[in-house]
Amino acid sequence: MKSLIRRRPAGPEDTVPEDGRDWAVDSRPEDFGGWSSGAQANTSTLLRWGAWALLILGPLLAGASLVAAPSTTGTTAAPVPSAPSTAGSQGSAGFAVLFVDAYLRAGEGDQDQLAAYYPDAAGIRLEGAPGRRTGQQLTVVRLRQTSPGIWSVTVAARVRESAPSPAPTTKSPSAEKQQDAAPAERLRYFQVPVATTVAGGASGYIALSMPAEVAAPPRVTSPELLYGPQRPAAPGDPRTQAVTEFLTAYLTGRAGDIDRYLAPGTHITPISPAPYTGIAVDHLAVEGERGGEATTTVPADGTRLHLLVSLRATGTDTIRHPLAYALTLTARAGRWEIAELDGAPTPAPAPLATTASAAPTT
Repeated sequence: MKSLIRRRPAGPEDTVPEDGRDWAVDSRPEDFGGWSSGAQANTSTLLRWGAWALLILGPLLAGASLVAAPSTTGTTAAPVPSAPSTAGSQGSAGFAVLFVDAYLRAGEGDQDQLAAYYPDAAGIRLEGAPGRRTGQQLTVVRLRQTSPGIWSVTVAARVRESAPSPAPTTKSPSAEKQQDAAPAERLRYFQVPVATTVAGGASGYIALSMPAEVAAPPRVTSPELLYGPQRPAAPGDPRTQAVTEFLTAYLTGRAGDIDRYLAPGTHITPISPAPYTGIAVDHLAVEGERGGEATTTVPADGTRLHLLVSLRATGTDTIRHPLAYALTLTARAGRWEIAELDGAPTPAPAPLATTASAAPTT
């Protein structure tokens, strides 16, 4: 590359510096900014080819990025709320049952036993002898979440409380018999507030107060069922025959193999060992039946029918025990077969909403 700076001869109009040298910038066209005209041409060619390459590869790169990137709808998807965990409710229910059981048995000096559930119980006052009250058949009858992590648990308990021994009397036994004080038993309900938390992957529970005795939960109204009224089971009714044979095989192990009474595709396992020695079907409530008309025929194949059967089953002690079964029957080849052993009686369908009738036309 040629030098940008060269020496020129001094003209008569120029003044020569003291060192006798004169310097000037070379302005020849082949030298510009340190690049020759050939270098400039090469650079322009490279830039031109680079621009063409970007024009060609740009759409291809854009398409590749669209394929690789996850598809979006243009808005950020809201996080899906997690379903409420049943672990907290189940654990709180069991914790409350244990607390109520310990609470009912507690007496003077048992504060430490209750403090394991409710720490502040260490400072409360307890009276009476331990074990004077006992709870049996403890079960949860109501469970609701009042705040995040806090559950209100209502526990039912059949409480047996020993009555104090009667004071001795001076009357003779013939005038008044002395009897031992029998324990009084009553069904009572206790409400316990339980807080739950998760620490280290495990759930923990603590009571927020001592139990509160509350009234029994309200009794709801029974929904209307699909069946008609209960009527005596007629021996000549094919439906009575079908359910009697099936339930005899199901409850007693008699009347042959149970599969012979089932519709194709139905699988029901009989009770083993059989708990009863015999049954007697007393009443039937039949779907769609409102009267007590006798039925001796079987409808066309594929007809399905819901029944509610009331019976008495004889135990090994010869005592008859009342039972009830909801069954679904289906007709096939001139006889009724058991299509399903229902888990609960079938409710009646909800009535259709009535709409305002149109104005009468002339």
